[in-house]
Amino acid sequence: MSSTDKSPEPTPARGSEPTPGKPMGFGQHVIDKSAMMVQSLEPIKQMSQHVCSFAIYSHDMSRQIETHHYCSRLHENFIQCAVYDSDQPHARLLGVEYIIPHDLFETMPPEEQKLWHSHAYEIKSGLWVNPRVPEIIGTPELENLAKTYGKFWCTWQVDRGDRLPMGAPALMMSPQAVSPGLVRPELVVERDAKYNISSESLKSSRLEISEPEMINPMADYWKQHGKGFVIDFEETEMKLRAPFP
Repeated sequence: MSSTDKSPEPTPARGSEPTPGKPMGFGQHVIDKSAMMVQSLEPIKQMSQHVCSFAIYSHDMSRQIETHHYCSRLHENFIQCAVYDSDQPHARLLGVEYIIPHDLFETMPPEEQKLWHSHAYEIKSGLWVNPRVPEIIGTPELENLAKTYGKFWCTWQVDRGDRLPMGAPALMMSPQAVSPGLVRPELVVERDAKYNISSESLKSSRLEISEPEMINPMADYWKQHGKGFVIDFEETEMKLRAPFP
């Protein structure tokens, strides 16, 4: 069993209760609000887009989760996302996703490309949505994103009951049109009801969005090879800094 798949010890890491700890007191609220008044928080202010979709564990594709991506751009063709388990104030930070265009993806070595997934199906199927943003406004962005690739590391496996971020990061894959990459229908129904949308209607409206001429077969590696990826921990000798003369 890899570190990615190991469940943490029961207490306090696992259980049905929320993340352990005391509620924020008045003093902490004052500290936080004061810091917000004098600090710029510029990287966070650059987040300009909320995406709701679904992700699948690379090493266990029976595990599927709803994800909320809050995205900012380093430049037009490079997006970085903080991924949460909901869009609520106390949402838990699940991990991070990086999104790059197809031409940049093609410059990567094959061993790196194996860790990335394509976005064309996720977008055209109506699984990828921008909550409360009219489709007509979001379509130009969707046309660009359909030709991108993403790498998503999950650092908090809340779906297995972890009350704390435990163990090794897990590599996540995007939904696809073939099993086991199909998202369970009940997950989609629940998400659609929450935002009063229809993924099927979105799918129909996105028929004209063009896909890449070819999706690199090194992406979505499981589709070609039936293999996922896990991280394991290995004890190693530290590289020590040479002493000062």
